[in-house]
Amino acid sequence: MIPPVEGELLPFLVTDLVKKSNMTMQTLQSSAVLLLCSFLIGLSYSLNPRDPNVCSLWESFTTSVKESYSHPYDAVTEEPCSDPRTSYRCTRHRITYKTAYRQAVKTDYRKRYQCCPGYYESRDICVPRCTKECVHGRCVAPDRCQCEGGWRGDDCSSACDDKHWGPGCSQQCKCENGALCDPTKGACQCPPGFIGRYCEESCPAGTFGKGCLQRCKCGTGGSCDKATGECLCRDGFTGTFCEKACPRKCQARCSCQNGGICKGKGICACPHGWTGAVCTERCPEGKFGPNCAEECVCHNSGKCDPKNGQCQCAKGFTGIRCNEECAAGTYGEDCKGVCDCANGARCYNIDGGCLCEPGFSGTHCRERMCEPGKYGMHCERSCLCQDKHTLSCHPMKGECTCQPGWAGLFCNETCAHGFFGHGCLEPCLCVNGGVCDSATGHCRCAPGFTGVHCESPCKSGTYGKNCSLECSCKNFVDCSPVDGTCFCKEGWRAPDCSTPCSMGTWGPGCNATCHCANKAKCNPVDGSCTCTAGWQGARCDQPCPMDTFGPGCLKRCDCVHADGCQATTGKCHCRPGWWGK
Repeated sequence: MIPPVEGELLPFLVTDLVKKSNMTMQTLQSSAVLLLCSFLIGLSYSLNPRDPNVCSLWESFTTSVKESYSHPYDAVTEEPCSDPRTSYRCTRHRITYKTAYRQAVKTDYRKRYQCCPGYYESRDICVPRCTKECVHGRCVAPDRCQCEGGWRGDDCSSACDDKHWGPGCSQQCKCENGALCDPTKGACQCPPGFIGRYCEESCPAGTFGKGCLQRCKCGTGGSCDKATGECLCRDGFTGTFCEKACPRKCQARCSCQNGGICKGKGICACPHGWTGAVCTERCPEGKFGPNCAEECVCHNSGKCDPKNGQCQCAKGFTGIRCNEECAAGTYGEDCKGVCDCANGARCYNIDGGCLCEPGFSGTHCRERMCEPGKYGMHCERSCLCQDKHTLSCHPMKGECTCQPGWAGLFCNETCAHGFFGHGCLEPCLCVNGGVCDSATGHCRCAPGFTGVHCESPCKSGTYGKNCSLECSCKNFVDCSPVDGTCFCKEGWRAPDCSTPCSMGTWGPGCNATCHCANKAKCNPVDGSCTCTAGWQGARCDQPCPMDTFGPGCLKRCDCVHADGCQATTGKCHCRPGWWGK
């Protein structure tokens, strides 16, 4: 910033600054671009899941989602009725589904990546963390420093040689048998084959190695090297463990143990998982393969198999390097356990223990910390939920979880028409006036219908609620599946179809009117006219033509010398001058 300048000096100072700024503008622009790029690159840093030192864990989150569901609607069609004797058409219902959408709050889980225990994030990679700074060296693994030449100690801060320790290296080491002296505390680090405070004692008979922890395998013909475990045979014995007697001169023997192969000059090629002069030492942690030459890293307390380098994960973890936490809902060895936690509790990935949400307790977090009907930090508030319609009242928030079929803030509202179940989110599938049970969704059918969704009318001859009643009609085609009303055959009437049609009516239920003229008889079944003598036509309203007579004009006149005959009787109309029948 420019410091405040009084009077006339300010214009000159500003001008000078502008000149200098112009001279270095190009440099400043370049620097600004570099700074911007560096800032953007810094923002883009994120851990690479394939980094061997990156571990994953699962975290929960809630989100509002649009979920699809199958929404039913009633497709109504008319089809020929099942009874072949009638020409009526029957209404049929068919449940058809279409995809609909609704808003819902969903709890889901996602992976989050972070550096494994013992590592920290440096830009986009995870590097090992040493609790103590490696003063003259570098951190090569969690809490393990690799010292520069001439420096020793856990933090590479001591310049003492292997015979001295303490401040100013003034203390004399008392370690024996080639043991190394800790430059800070003076403690002795015993070589294989020795134990004791100052490494002054050899391993007891029958033991060898570091800390004298291994058992000697040599037979009666030999003794065990205290450091390596190699069998030293007496005269007259041979074999890896001096187990073979040789009466004459013993041939050269291979002293490699645990499947090691002699390569000559006393050198052993050790099998996978073993190392040491004669292959008696198990691979140290983090090493594997032939002669333990390969390195593996297993996170979260996983153990490296010394033979093949595979990580044997501790409970609660999985993955090639045990760097993945068990997926949400699982726990334990190989993540085979299935969690059983209620009320939104998180399941502990190691032993399946439930980490209860505030307000809940118990092994599975099913117990409210407040007594029924109370909630709050000190259970000082009263729940407003309607008891008989409520599953639970949240002990901290007072939120009501309703029983199936109930909704509203206090579980005091029934499901809206057409919905049922938990949260009233399930669509009702009942048709034909069926009523959906708001809790279970089961359909209570209206009289005349049956089926899971009330989609089927009662079978012919039955009617009423649950189709449990039988029709009591005579001379009927069918009865109404709703109330049993009789549908009479043609030519019959009355509530039970027992009365024939009265004169002048015809058809089903005698509901049609006859249109026959000239006293013609009407058929009560199909309404056809039977004409009286002298008339013809569909309605019997046309007189007989000349030379015909009788019912329907079906007879021919049998007259000679006549002008036709009478249409009703057939009597001849004689011409003048003629007489006789």
